[in-house]
Amino acid sequence: MTADDIQGAAFFDLDRTLLRGASGEVFSDAMRTAGLVTRSVPGEKFLYALFNTVGETLPAMALARQAVTFAKGRSRASVLGAAEAAADRLVSMVQPFALNVFEMHRQEGRPVVLATTTPYDLVKPFADRLGLDAVIATRYGVEDDGDTYDGTLTGPFVWSSGKLTAVRSWADDQGVDLAASWFYSDSVYDTPLMSVVGHPVVVNPDPRMIFMAAARRWPTMHFDVSPGVVKVPVVGLELQRLAMAFTRPEIIPYADIGITGAEHIPADGPCIVVANHRSYFDPTVMAMVFAKAGRTARFLGKKEVFDAPVLGVIARAMGGIRVDRGSGSNEPLKAAVEALQGGELVAIMPQGTIPRGPAFFDPALTGRLGAARLAQLTGAPVIPVGLWGTELVWPRSSRMPKMLNIVDAPTVTAVVGKPVKLKHDSLEADTKKIMKAIVKLLPDEARRQHTPTPDELAATYPPGHKGDPTREQARRPGTD
Repeated sequence: MTADDIQGAAFFDLDRTLLRGASGEVFSDAMRTAGLVTRSVPGEKFLYALFNTVGETLPAMALARQAVTFAKGRSRASVLGAAEAAADRLVSMVQPFALNVFEMHRQEGRPVVLATTTPYDLVKPFADRLGLDAVIATRYGVEDDGDTYDGTLTGPFVWSSGKLTAVRSWADDQGVDLAASWFYSDSVYDTPLMSVVGHPVVVNPDPRMIFMAAARRWPTMHFDVSPGVVKVPVVGLELQRLAMAFTRPEIIPYADIGITGAEHIPADGPCIVVANHRSYFDPTVMAMVFAKAGRTARFLGKKEVFDAPVLGVIARAMGGIRVDRGSGSNEPLKAAVEALQGGELVAIMPQGTIPRGPAFFDPALTGRLGAARLAQLTGAPVIPVGLWGTELVWPRSSRMPKMLNIVDAPTVTAVVGKPVKLKHDSLEADTKKIMKAIVKLLPDEARRQHTPTPDELAATYPPGHKGDPTREQARRPGTD
C-alpha cells in the first residue's frame, strides 16, 4: 500500500453526540423486557438524567467497566435479541443533522465508524440500521460454546485512552491515517483520541470539554440544529431561543403590535413560513410571531445583512441563511432544504426586497420561486403571514425606526394563515397561490388600488435616493 492509498475515516462517539441523550436507558429497558434484568438499579433514572446534563463521570464509567463481570453466564443470543429490540428506538434518537455529516464524509470517500464504550453486541444492530461502515466498541469474551459470556474483555475497555488504543488498532488494520481523520465527541474523556486525529470536532460539549475545546481551538457544533447555530454553553440553549424571552410586543412602546393566528404554525417538524416585505421592521415582527409560536427559525436574508460587522455575526449565530442573489449559487437552497429535512422552520420573504415607489402600493404581490421550490423539494407545509403597518414604524426613507413615536404609536399587524394548498406541479402557479394567500391576510385597504401622495412615495425610497422612479419597476421580483 502506497502513501496515496492511505485515507482518513470519520469516527463518531455515541451518547450525547450522535444521540440526543444516553443509550443506557434504552438498553436497560430492552434487557428488562427480555428478562435479562429483573430489577432497577437504585437511582437509575437520576444517573441517566445526570449523564444527559453533564456527560460522562468517573463513577458512572467505573460501573460501566464492571458491567462485564455482571454479564458472566448470560446468553449472548438473548443480549443480541435485546439489542435488536432497542435499535429502532435508538435510531429515532439520532440527531437530525448528524446524517448530513455522514453523507458529507461518504461523498468524500471516508468510512463512517462508530467508536463507543458501549458493548459491541448492544450497538451493532443500531449501527447496521444506520449503514455505518464499522463499529469500534467494548467486546465481551464468550465461552467455548460461543453463546455464554465469560466475564472478561476481549481487547481494551473502549473509553478514554482505551478508545484511542482500539481506534488506532482498527486504523492500522484498515490502512486508515488518523492524521487525515475526523472524530466527533462530546466528552472530555475522549481527549486522547481527539488529540491524535487531524480533524477533532466537539459536538454538544460537556462542561469540561467546553474549556478543553477553547484551549485547543477545536471547532464546536451541534447535531440537533443547523450548522453554525450557536448554543449557550452548559445549558445547551439555542441563542435564538434565549432571545425569545425578550421578543415580545410589549417591549416596543413605539408600535402597537398585534399578532393573530400563530397557532397555525406547527409546534414541531418542518415548515416554510412566508411573509410580505414592507419595512426593515419586518424581521422584528416576524421574530415575535415565531416567539409566540414557540419555534426558532432559519431566516433566508440578503447578503448585506450577513456582511454587516455586528448584525451579520448575530444573524449567522442564530442560524440565518445568507443569500447572494447575484451569485446564482444553490448553497442557500441546499442549506434551507437541509434545515427542513432536519425538522426546522425556514422563513422567507418571497418578494426578495422591499418594493419602492409605485410598486410599494400595488395590491398584487409578486414573488420569487424559492418558497415554492423548497415546498416542492421537501413537502414541507407553507404557512403565510400578512404584515401590515411596519413601514409606519420604520419607513424605507429612515435610517432608524421612529422610536420616539410613543404617544401615538402606529398599529402593526401580523396575521398567520392556514397552510397554502399547493399542487407542486408548477413553481409559477404555486408561487402565485402563495402570494395570493398572503394578500388575503392583509386588511381591505391593501387590496384597493391607491394613488400615493408625493410624501408617501418619498417614504418608500432610501435616504438620499436620486434614482429614476420610472426604473423602479425593474426592481420587482424576478423568477429565481
